[in-house]
Amino acid sequence: MSQPAFDFDLDGADDATYGVAELAEAVNLVLRRGFPDGVWVRGEIQGWNERGGHAYFKLVEETTSGRASLNVALFAGVRARMRAMLDKHGIRLTDGLKVRISATLDVYAPSGQLSLKMTGIDPRFTLGDLAAQRADVVRRLIANGLYDANRSIQLHVAPLRIGVVTSREGAAWADFQHEIERSGLGFVLRTVDVRVQGEWAVTMITDAIQFLGRHDDLDAIVVIRGGGARSELATFDDERIATAIARSRLPVLTGIGHETDRSVADEVAHLALKTPTACAAALVERVLAFSAAAEDAWRSIERAADRRLVDTVARLDEVAAGIGHLTRAAVNRSDERLRQRTARLCAVALRVTDRAGDRLAAGVTTLTRQPGRVEHELRHLEGVAHRVRLLDPATTMARGWSITRTADGRTVRSTRDLLVGTEIITTLADGTARSRVDAVTAHRPHDHLPDTAGTTSSSGDHEP
Repeated sequence: MSQPAFDFDLDGADDATYGVAELAEAVNLVLRRGFPDGVWVRGEIQGWNERGGHAYFKLVEETTSGRASLNVALFAGVRARMRAMLDKHGIRLTDGLKVRISATLDVYAPSGQLSLKMTGIDPRFTLGDLAAQRADVVRRLIANGLYDANRSIQLHVAPLRIGVVTSREGAAWADFQHEIERSGLGFVLRTVDVRVQGEWAVTMITDAIQFLGRHDDLDAIVVIRGGGARSELATFDDERIATAIARSRLPVLTGIGHETDRSVADEVAHLALKTPTACAAALVERVLAFSAAAEDAWRSIERAADRRLVDTVARLDEVAAGIGHLTRAAVNRSDERLRQRTARLCAVALRVTDRAGDRLAAGVTTLTRQPGRVEHELRHLEGVAHRVRLLDPATTMARGWSITRTADGRTVRSTRDLLVGTEIITTLADGTARSRVDAVTAHRPHDHLPDTAGTTSSSGDHEP
């Protein structure tokens, strides 16, 4: 659209003088003639401000020569008319959003500035720009080898220790927590409270993912937020968040709360779910699956143990039966050997008895035939008994002899066995006498008494 020249009637220009307001009105009249259908302008929203149902912002464009901006007014009536269309496409006007708007040009007399009165918006431009930005981010992640990095990390078989990145004031956290608590499982949640939209959202979410990723006592990280406009969810298309997820040492699950589009965060996450509730349900399902698998494994072990026990008992019964058979066979063989040896012993005993009987009968016969021999032998036995009685110490001591011993029981046979002061015990025919040696005198060989070991004729206390 060509820009029209101002077509002022300047007849008598030397005399024409405009007031400021009049000039502004004249300029606006020229602008309306030059742009009868308004104008389409593209740029980025900055300084979004709402007052009394109206909205005011700057439409900004960065150029090689510098920054260009125009003030834009979005009045309540136009805003209300646009709301259904914006909601349909999931667009919420806010700072940082790139838009293509239709507007009328206006010079605002109080400030003397050219501004735009917004009359409409092209949603396809905004959505296309968001899609293009996402595509650029994804291409860079793929080029840097980060696109599949987090998916290559093994998720714990029973992820019970979870780091949560979310706004604790939002419904997303309440829904996630409710689903976790409803499971009755022993989850441990460590939450980092962040903003999920607005100026500080990207920095806070990135820092939270990096912080939780350094903890060895966690099994996974979840990033969740509730539903919202596509323009608001564009926070999760930021390359900084995607890079933090891709570089995390822990698997990251996302539940961003939109069911149609996937954010870049979803693209690089280990697992992307549609909602925070679905994210919690996936964790619960995995833990329950592990628990069920563990129960199945335990039942399998139990069945295997039962089978092994039955088999072992059967084998033990077989072994016991074998041992019993062998034992009975061994006992039977032992009994047979015992019977054989008993029979042999009885036979030998009978033979010995028979021979002894024969010898006894022969001896009886011999004695019967020689009666004088028996009388001779009896007289011989009486003589032997008489000599034994004579040699009995008691008989000897009855004739006045005694036996002397030391206190420790040694028999005194010589004066050499005694010392002065030695205690001695003298045994007599009718008792004993205890005495102590006062002196010891040895006889000459021809003077000694007959060699009767340990005997003396003295009684009572005496000198040997």
